[in-house]
Amino acid sequence: MHTLRTPDEAFDHLPDYPFDPHFVDVADGDGGTLRVHYLDVGPAAGETVVLMHGEPSWSYLYRTMIPVLVDAGLRCVAPDLVGFGRSDKPAARSDYTYARHVEWMRQALMDGVGVSGATLVGQDWGGLIGLRLVAENPDRFARVVLANTGLPTGDHPMTDAFLAWQRYSQETPNFHVGGIVRGGCATELSEEVIAAYDAPFPDDTFKAGARAFPLLVPTSPEDPAAAANRAAWDGLARWDKPLLTAFSDSDPVTRGGDAIFQKTVPGAQGRMHASIAGARHFLQEDKGPELAAVIAEFVATS
Repeated sequence: MHTLRTPDEAFDHLPDYPFDPHFVDVADGDGGTLRVHYLDVGPAAGETVVLMHGEPSWSYLYRTMIPVLVDAGLRCVAPDLVGFGRSDKPAARSDYTYARHVEWMRQALMDGVGVSGATLVGQDWGGLIGLRLVAENPDRFARVVLANTGLPTGDHPMTDAFLAWQRYSQETPNFHVGGIVRGGCATELSEEVIAAYDAPFPDDTFKAGARAFPLLVPTSPEDPAAAANRAAWDGLARWDKPLLTAFSDSDPVTRGGDAIFQKTVPGAQGRMHASIAGARHFLQEDKGPELAAVIAEFVATS
């Protein structure tokens, strides 16, 4: 497997991102290894919150949330998915599969970092991957917070907004990562913040994972990941530990997805689920401190 590594200097002087990098190696599934980057911020003895990003962002997405969570006494672990952020980037789209992403994160978080008794926070692909980790390793997690995400099996139609995004991701000649994040926000991002989202991708050769991700979402019952996701839903149907949905009120891609979790997961029932007002898909950008406060309160009271 041929991999690329974004030069360290690309991450110098990013606005509001003063965090020290941490790295762990995982097996790439092809006889080699991949370096996975993660943040580890806050008291080592505090309860661990795993902050998982999605497409096409990276741990920079959580920069305004981490200080709020740390002030609440929590330890924040925020990995960069393989192909994103400071993690290594396999160069061929065919190197990326849903199953590999789950296994890479399992190795990084459980074998490498040693995460246990954690609260998963998953948005976008952070939920698609994170929920598989929860369902397949329930003893490692104490609770779950889901924000603008899902766990598709291909048995139900995807939203028109998602299908439009999927087509765009494959057809656009200029896959402008920072511009895509900006388009998924209700607030206007500064040019410096947009550049920070572009930083992991010096040129198009680094974007194989970002291009591949939309096609890895199961959209038909025969998708390679469909059976594993159905099994994960079976596990979630028995999950009686706390689960909170904190979806935004203005995301056309995941709108209504929170109701499915609230109805299906025992640990979600009877809770005061959050609706983050004035935010679109990337609610961490639009309302990061507000979302962080919801998470901190949930951890403290459940």
